[in-house]
Amino acid sequence: MLEIKIDTEYIKLDQFLKFAGLVNTGGEAKNIIMEGRIAVNGSVEKARGKKLRADDIIEFEGHKYKIV
Repeated sequence: MLEIKIDTEYIKLDQFLKFAGLVNTGGEAKNIIMEGRIAVNGSVEKARGKKLRADDIIEFEGHKYKIV
């Protein structure tokens, strides 16, 4: 599991995907989220504005990322 450190209280899911280098554009992030390809804490998440906070686990393409 890869830990991703943020310096704010939270980060939105679409911003996280860009910040972590998993996508190149906001449009790409939006499409991936809308297709149901992202899970947050074990549940599929389709809200690109979902606020991620410390200890949240994001799953994408067989990889897990933890917000720290």
